[in-house]
Amino acid sequence: MTTVGLIVEYNPFHNGHRYHLQQSRKITGADAVVAVMSGHFLQRGEPAMADKWLRTRMALEGGCDLVIELPVAYATQPAEWFAYGAVKLLKATGVVDAFCFGTESGSLAPLLAAADAAAFEPQAFKDLLKQQLNQGVPYPSAYSSAIASYLNELGLPEAASFPFSQPNHTLGLHYLIALNRLGGGLRPYTIARQGAQYGDTSIDDGPIASATALRKLLSEGGRLEDIKPYVPASTLHILTEARKNGIPPIGWNTFLPQLMHVIATSGAAGLRELRDMTEGLEHRIVKSLAVMQGFDMEHLLNALKTKRYTRTKLQRALLSILLGHAKSDFTREKLEEGVRYIRVLGFSPKGQELLAEMRRSAALPVLLNASRLAETNRYLELDIAATGAYMLGMPGADLPSAMLRDFRDKPVMLAPE
Repeated sequence: MTTVGLIVEYNPFHNGHRYHLQQSRKITGADAVVAVMSGHFLQRGEPAMADKWLRTRMALEGGCDLVIELPVAYATQPAEWFAYGAVKLLKATGVVDAFCFGTESGSLAPLLAAADAAAFEPQAFKDLLKQQLNQGVPYPSAYSSAIASYLNELGLPEAASFPFSQPNHTLGLHYLIALNRLGGGLRPYTIARQGAQYGDTSIDDGPIASATALRKLLSEGGRLEDIKPYVPASTLHILTEARKNGIPPIGWNTFLPQLMHVIATSGAAGLRELRDMTEGLEHRIVKSLAVMQGFDMEHLLNALKTKRYTRTKLQRALLSILLGHAKSDFTREKLEEGVRYIRVLGFSPKGQELLAEMRRSAALPVLLNASRLAETNRYLELDIAATGAYMLGMPGADLPSAMLRDFRDKPVMLAPE
């Protein structure tokens, strides 16, 4: 069985995701699809609009065969570590032959050239990156600029002119860098995104809108029926049933009371020990409480905003506060060690066949719930804690039982047709 891997968030699963999935099958000739999916909290420092089990069902109904969880330790990181954790998991399954990611251009060659050149960060590249950072350039832009300059120095002007700073090109580059660092073993592919691009906030008349635009529409009072043209019927049905059960789409404001409590009781000294607290950001966060113009996340972000910090940087810092992510758990050495388990969130009938094969071939333990290894693996402990934090913010959740769903819930199973 030929299998293609996808790295996803599905927040929510929409028509663009379905196109990517279908095209990934087509260009790789795959019989099955394995998705590595972020859990309750996402790469840009945001809570998912629906919990990981609901989004797993969206993925399976949308055409995935096996869904495994990207641990929160990687899912909430900048591109380098997000990519590293996801590619590490795909390789570790032992059943994935290729992986396919979306990019703005659909061009793989420049990304391969850049990944080959910079995967192990030669000193010349490090010097170029340091120059950019010393000029006050935010890290993502500094990295893209350093890549381009380094490729020029290597005599690769065509690759150097590639727009590495575009969000999906940045992620794609880091997927390929991670693949190099992990010794290869998967065939990479890319396809051009269709319709709305990553992060677009507007919706036009086409069938594809970005997940950002769909979430914005719902957060501003839109009805679930309003997103019908842009999502598969299965996604709309899952979200509609969730709302009937008292579970509306979740946003940052849901977690603001918990976040404010931690900020108020920790103070700058306590916040300093958390991940993403750099350049005195902890002091700015504490002081921001006095100048907020209203009790919601946008007002908090506006109070924090400066030219030095991107919105994503600030959201990740606030998320580290909410989840209690200490710097000591996120050293380069610990992250390089990589994920030490494969957490299965759901499978189709074909995925069940893959799961049986994966149990024989995987390089890591395969978990169907969190009970095994829960007390001996720090990153699994962080996943369990992330579920607890997420459920505390979910209206109508059956607490404290819902906080322990990682121990209780079995993988989502798609019934045979």
